[in-house]
Amino acid sequence: MTGKKKLAIIGTVGLPARYGGFETLTEHLVKQLGDQYEITVYCSGKKYPKETRKNEYLGARLKYLPLQANGLQSIPYDTISILQSLFYADVLLILGVAGAWVLPFVKLFTKKKIIISIDGVEWKRDKWSKIARWYLWWAEKIAVKYSHADISDNESIQDYTAVRYGTLSNIIEYGADHTINVKPTPADKEAYPFLNKPYAFKVCRIEPENNIHIVLEAFSQMPKYTLVMIGNWKNSEYGADLKKRYSLFPNLLLLDPIYDQRKLDLIRGNAYVYIHGHSAGGTNPSLVEAMYLGLPILTFDVSYNRTTTENKAFYFKNAQDIVQIIENTRLSELRIRSAQMKEVADRRYTWSVIAQKYDFLVKSVLVNKKKISVKPAVSDISNSSLLELGVAHLQSPSLFYEKR
Repeated sequence: MTGKKKLAIIGTVGLPARYGGFETLTEHLVKQLGDQYEITVYCSGKKYPKETRKNEYLGARLKYLPLQANGLQSIPYDTISILQSLFYADVLLILGVAGAWVLPFVKLFTKKKIIISIDGVEWKRDKWSKIARWYLWWAEKIAVKYSHADISDNESIQDYTAVRYGTLSNIIEYGADHTINVKPTPADKEAYPFLNKPYAFKVCRIEPENNIHIVLEAFSQMPKYTLVMIGNWKNSEYGADLKKRYSLFPNLLLLDPIYDQRKLDLIRGNAYVYIHGHSAGGTNPSLVEAMYLGLPILTFDVSYNRTTTENKAFYFKNAQDIVQIIENTRLSELRIRSAQMKEVADRRYTWSVIAQKYDFLVKSVLVNKKKISVKPAVSDISNSSLLELGVAHLQSPSLFYEKR
């Protein structure tokens, strides 16, 4: 017996991290907190073939389920992970709300502690069908109500949950110091000739809510400026149509996904500006990674992005805004914004800082019995009691006496 508390991490594709923000987060939590907790990570057997699977990774135990971690299968994937973890874990760290429907039963019949990251306002994303959006809207409500602590990755999300649910969410963003500054070699410049001249850069999932169409439309109007964009163009009709339409422009280089960290940071880190089109979610990992690399940021103008960049980036709402900013911003101003983005990232978006916040939250739920409410205490008093108090005040005029 080690005496360590047991932590189950649920809702990711798995480890080693290859797929996205939650996976990168999980890998760094395992690295940073593995000495303090016995950690188990649930993994999708669909993404990790049997011949490549590990029983342990960086000291964490890995458990595989024969389901996809995303899409419709995320509901049974998360549900089974939650139910299995009840047999051993002290704390369940659940990333996403897909399996939240089972949490009322977990809280009613067990003493397990539940921490859940609601992953932005997921139900607002355009990519989901109406039924999926309804379920995510409902599941978010269940997740907040029946968890011992919930996580928002952005102050704007915290404001949203406070207004909707009356509880105080815990702000924990993402780290970005896994990114690296890569100086191009002659071989790199031969493989990617655009490295020899200035270019703007964007990497994201090719989805309407990421406003790829706006960014491409803007740069199609600026033939003197090169844009390099990496994304999964083949995964949707939206992406395929955009690639077919804009590949004809010589200044638009539309590349397929790159998962190699060095190659990605090589291309991203040597751009003169980073374009971030996300209009939904919270603190997007790709944004804080670009900030950590010290890139000037031109981002879609929504509260999440303003919060992440502390109102120190450039902001756009349409293609014409992008054109105006790119064509009229001096190099000296780009350098100032670059330094500002790096300062914010160094202060807020490092994995040591993020892991400390998770560690504090785990320790907190183990000792605290009740979530923090942002509702005024008077809201807990019944109407009849309030009426009695009012009558008592009226019967004691001295209570209203004001000294002149």
